[in-house]
This record gives sequence, structure tokens and C-alpha cells, in this order.
Amino acid sequence: MSERKPIDSSPAQSPARTHFPVIVVGGGQAGLAISWCLKQRGIDHLVFEKHRIAEAWRSQRWDSFCLVTPNWQCQLPGFPYAGPDPNGFMVKNQIVEYIEAYVKSFSPPVIEGTTVKRLARNGHGRFELETTYRNFTADQIVVATGGYQIATIPRIAERFTPGVKQLHSSVYTNPDALPPGAVLVVGSGQSGCQIAEDLHLAGRKTHLCVGGAPRTARRYRGRDVVDWLYDLGYYDMPVHEHPLKERVRAKANHYVTGRDGGRDIDLRKFAREGMQLHGRLREVQDTKITFAEDLAENLDKADTVADSIKNTIDKFIAEKGIDAPPEPRYVPVWKPENPPLEIDYVEAGITSVIWSAGFRTDYSWVEIPLFDGKGYPVHQRGVTTVPGIYFVGLPWLYTWGSGRFSGIARDAEFVADCVEARHAAGHPAEAPALNELALGS
Repeated sequence: MSERKPIDSSPAQSPARTHFPVIVVGGGQAGLAISWCLKQRGIDHLVFEKHRIAEAWRSQRWDSFCLVTPNWQCQLPGFPYAGPDPNGFMVKNQIVEYIEAYVKSFSPPVIEGTTVKRLARNGHGRFELETTYRNFTADQIVVATGGYQIATIPRIAERFTPGVKQLHSSVYTNPDALPPGAVLVVGSGQSGCQIAEDLHLAGRKTHLCVGGAPRTARRYRGRDVVDWLYDLGYYDMPVHEHPLKERVRAKANHYVTGRDGGRDIDLRKFAREGMQLHGRLREVQDTKITFAEDLAENLDKADTVADSIKNTIDKFIAEKGIDAPPEPRYVPVWKPENPPLEIDYVEAGITSVIWSAGFRTDYSWVEIPLFDGKGYPVHQRGVTTVPGIYFVGLPWLYTWGSGRFSGIARDAEFVADCVEARHAAGHPAEAPALNELALGS
């Protein structure tokens, strides 16, 4: 995608000056949320967005995409969902409209179509930003680019013949956009399972490599499972109290869907209807694909997780004395019996491969030492080890909802408070003098 030109429709969007107390990098929901909080505190700032506002929702979601959490969980700061269907699930265009309405509600100072190419710190205690628009400096920086910058396609993809169309899940749009023939979807996280369902419902022969992603039921005992988990306090649990601690940041999300009003994603049911399920992808050699012998194990583990969530809900209902209708537990409708561990993709008619392999972050433009050995920013609730630099919008930055509409407000408010405290104390102006004195300059 080519870079868009900066928008020059207002003084805020085309500043004559090049220094700001705060600059926010990223104009998605996280960047907009921190902008709202900074505006509330009267802190002058600027937001850079690489493409358009809500670009990922516009161009990196398939046509039938919808939220997997109920609309009432859309709680951007100062702008909670107020539509007619709080228990429904917004579809792609409605999500974009929600964000556009948020922007209209407070007019954030965003410059679209501007890439930050470099962030460094100069000898005067200020941060320098080299952008495709012009260069800027700031006293404080909030990085709000999220955790999904670079689509991951493994090198094994190179082993398919050139005649096979391959694409990442982020650029899949609909079944008709693919060439005729069967489709192999690699990865059974939320995107992989929902895309496989989309293809399956359209009548396309679909092969799905099932990995270790867990699943959850959509509803249980008269309510959406999200409602129960909210009452249980799960969405308020900070990352340091989670049993997995920071390791939870790398875990796959539970697969479920909000499509057609919301339902379970039952891969066993799809298999009974003709979807071909496989274990993890192991090898591609010539026209042969080899799979691991873990299909049954992965399906069983996903069911076990779904059942454990129900156990937790049952215990909560009993302890609180809640009047909730009992519900029978899920019974598997299909079990794999000697699934093929190798297929010839030409003979199987597979003409497309969709890689649902996630994303990785790209902080190569940040030339400040604030990352750990894996390239993840070292922080506490978004406050990094480098004074004046913050992160918002990362998955499990603080809670489950940190990278989502549901929890970004809490993180943005906290970071904005830290920005305000440092801004009021005038730390950026004091830092150079102390450094120069220490160095004998």
C-alpha cells in the first residue's frame, strides 16, 4: 500500500511547529484512546497514523468479519457503545463507523498517511522523530502501534509450487476471491477457524490444520460466556496475577464467533459435514504435505479448556446462589479415526493456502534501548524503563482487554496520568542539565 499524503484540513493536522510535549505513534483505537485522555488533561500532543484511521479494520479483515465479544464491551474512553444491540456483534463496517464516530466526537490531532521512520533521543533530553512528513521532537512519546505489524508466513510456504495461491489471513477477503478448488487453512486460532468456517459455509472444500488453540462456548447457562467471565472478574485480572504471568501474552486466543448472532465454532461438526481436519503442518515435499499425529489430541485439549470454563462458571453460580438454568455438557459429534498423515495437494485439488500464523511486532524504527532479549518492550503497565516513553495497545499489556476495545480505556487513563505527572514536573527540561553535569560537559 502506498503512503497517503498528510491531511492538511486543519491547523491541528498540519502544524507549523515541530516540537510537542507529547507525540503518539499510531492512530488505531489505542492511539485514539490515549489522545482522548490527553485532551481531557489539556496536554498538547500530536498523533501520527501510518495509513488511515481504523486502517487495520478496513483492509485487514475479511468481508464477513465480526467481533467475537459482545458490543457492550466496546468501551473506548468517553465513548462506550450506545447502539441498539449491546449483546450483538458488530460487523466490519460497523466497527469502522464506531471508530469514525469516536474521532468525530473529540477531533484528535491526527496526521494520517505519515510513517515514523526513526525514534531516537538527542543530547538535549528530547526525543527525535524522523517521519515521512517532516522531522519532529517531543518531550514524551506514547507508542500505540499495537502488537500486529508484520504478517507471519513461515518459510515452509516456499515449498509449494508457484501455481498455488498463498496469502496471509489478514488479506483474505472472501471465498470468491480465491481460485476455484480446495483451500488449505494453516492455523486454528480465531482467524483460522473463522476463515475455515467462511469457506465451509460457502461450499468450498476446506482443509484445516488444527493446532493447540483453545476454544470456548459462546453461551452457557442462559448467558454469553463473556458475561459470566466479566462477572467473575476475569477481565480485571492483571497480567502479574495470571497463572501464566507474562507468558500469557504469547498464548493463542480461544476460538469462537459472533457470526449470525454468535455461536460456537465446532470443528468436529464441520468435519462431519465434510471439512477435512489435519494435525499440525509438518512438511511439504514436492506435492506431498505431511501432518503431525496430534489432531485428536488438539481437539480434545480444546474441548477440555471449554469444559474447564464451564466448571468455573458452575462454581460461581453455586457460590453466589444464582438462578441459572442447568445445561448439559458438550458431547463430541465426531472423532478422528486414522486421519491421513500425508496428502498430495495436487490430487486433493488444493489451489490456495491461507496462513493464519499470526503477526510479529516491528520496532526496528525505535533506536532507544528499552527492549528485552525477545524484542519486547520492558514495561510496567505501559511505563517503560526509559523515562518519558510509554506503550499502549499491546495484548495483555496489563489485562486481557489491553489490546481490545474492552480494556484500552483503563490502560490509556493510567498512562495519561503518568504523562501528566511528568509533564507537570518538567522532567524533560531538567534531564539534560543533570546529564551534562554528570559527564562534566
